Amino acid sequence: MQRLDTRGKGFDSALLGLIARDETSDDTVSDAVSAIIADVAARGDAAVLDYTARFDRLEAEAVTELEVAPETIRAALCSIDSCQREALEYAARRVESFHQHQLQESWQYTDELGNVLGQRVTALDRIGMYVPGGKASYPSSVLMNAMPAKVAGVAEVIMVVPAPNGCISDVVLAAAAIAGVDRVFTIGGAQAVAALALGTASIPAVDKIVGPGNIYVATAKRQLFGRVGIDMEAGPSEILVICDATTDPDWVAMDLFAQAEHDENARSLLLCPNAAYLDRVQCSIDRLLPTLDRADIVRTALARRGAMILTVDLAEAVDVSNRIAPEHLELSVADPEALLPLVRHAGAIFMGSLTCEALGDYCAGPNHVLPTAGGARFFSPLGVYDFQKRSSVIRCSEQGARVLGNSASILARGESLTAHARSADLRTGK
Repeated sequence: MQRLDTRGKGFDSALLGLIARDETSDDTVSDAVSAIIADVAARGDAAVLDYTARFDRLEAEAVTELEVAPETIRAALCSIDSCQREALEYAARRVESFHQHQLQESWQYTDELGNVLGQRVTALDRIGMYVPGGKASYPSSVLMNAMPAKVAGVAEVIMVVPAPNGCISDVVLAAAAIAGVDRVFTIGGAQAVAALALGTASIPAVDKIVGPGNIYVATAKRQLFGRVGIDMEAGPSEILVICDATTDPDWVAMDLFAQAEHDENARSLLLCPNAAYLDRVQCSIDRLLPTLDRADIVRTALARRGAMILTVDLAEAVDVSNRIAPEHLELSVADPEALLPLVRHAGAIFMGSLTCEALGDYCAGPNHVLPTAGGARFFSPLGVYDFQKRSSVIRCSEQGARVLGNSASILARGESLTAHARSADLRTGK
């Protein structure tokens, strides 16, 4: 891992290099995705079948053959290990309970002119959920993406998950059963995103697409945004840990590993005002890293995008963190409440040394779909509010129509929009 000092010469440029946003696409990928989207738009099911056979080596005569039967989904829930099922169901209950607190309700009021003004909150009709299925299976992603939608009142959740060579994880299907997913298709890649956004004869178009995926999936979501809603642009996972030297260094090392094991581009950062403590954490890293199942991935990620940063004090550590706006922020200090008011930008904040980020990934309750690459400056975690939309409601009284009409007429004429003005004038009795 790099060692940086906020007082060192060139720290700002080194930090910028460390946190530079990776491009989630390039021209080659973008062109390939554009071609796939155009093909799905033109040929629908036939294109989906061709790409599924080509990329996932899964042959089918019709897209209906790629839909997982409801009884198969229910059977998966019964087939998995009982401990795993209990853990999934426990996590699901906690995720549902947390997201129930995010529900928004419609409201209205009557102003001094007798006008009724308000906001109507309604759920999206249908959403699509992408679940990775290539290198690994992620049942936790199923819960985190589907359950807020169901809490919001979304009528239909359609899940797409690639099944290379026809293989699909029973645990992923079990999570779909627990989360109340309505339909599951074993398709993936840009073609799955295009099918959800545009609709085909067999796959209905959705209102919004959520869920993580590879560079082709991310690029397809970006290109189709506007035709369909998306959650956010996701980059490599990241964690920033702020320590005051009171946490066991083995704990901190493992927390850094937990993000680095996602992939070679994951970012793990440690900030602390105690240089000797950073040395202790480095010793823990050197000792524990060879014991990891994914040691090669972790080693590469730490070498490429890992860093320990010596700060003047904890307040400066939080200031640097705000500049980075991390996906996951661990305040691994004796008094995290004292630092919390200073935090302005973070996807999720984990308070105290007992609260490791891994708990948030699975079963704490808050959503683990979080903004990355500085997105916490303007994005929020995925939540119920992502699956609800708001419509303004206006009903004018006679007095309100006259008063508002006069004002609107003046403003409209100032913009040279005389039809607007005359429309308002007609309600004023002029």
